[in-house]
Amino acid sequence: MVTLPSMRYQVMARQNIPKNEEEWKKKLTPEQYKILRERGTEPAFSGKYVHKREDGIYVCAACGNPLFSSDAKFDSETGWPSFDAALPGSISETLDTSYDIERMEVTCAKCGSHLGHVFDDGPTITGKRYCINSVCLDLDS
Repeated sequence: MVTLPSMRYQVMARQNIPKNEEEWKKKLTPEQYKILRERGTEPAFSGKYVHKREDGIYVCAACGNPLFSSDAKFDSETGWPSFDAALPGSISETLDTSYDIERMEVTCAKCGSHLGHVFDDGPTITGKRYCINSVCLDLDS
């Protein structure tokens, strides 16, 4: 079981978060900006965390907010990192009706950045599949 190193994450919680889009553009790579701030999606099977199996905590690449434990990660064979549960209070979910599809968008609760979507077709007891873009994550191992 992975535990959160509390001192480290308390420090991360005090980081300054960019307040406007120009500051985000300076902080993030163009690919990160497109996905995290403009609600884009990386191509399937292209992300660095699709098949990664290291222990640790996946954090928001934009602000460092702890999001998912590696214990919750599973291979959904969809082409994106998938998790069956988020860390309590780490994310927000909002109805997304873009492209004439109803689905739940997942955003970082701390900075509001787009992470991916959550579906109710997960194979574990939670029934959830958080389908998250790799570029939105950093692994703190």
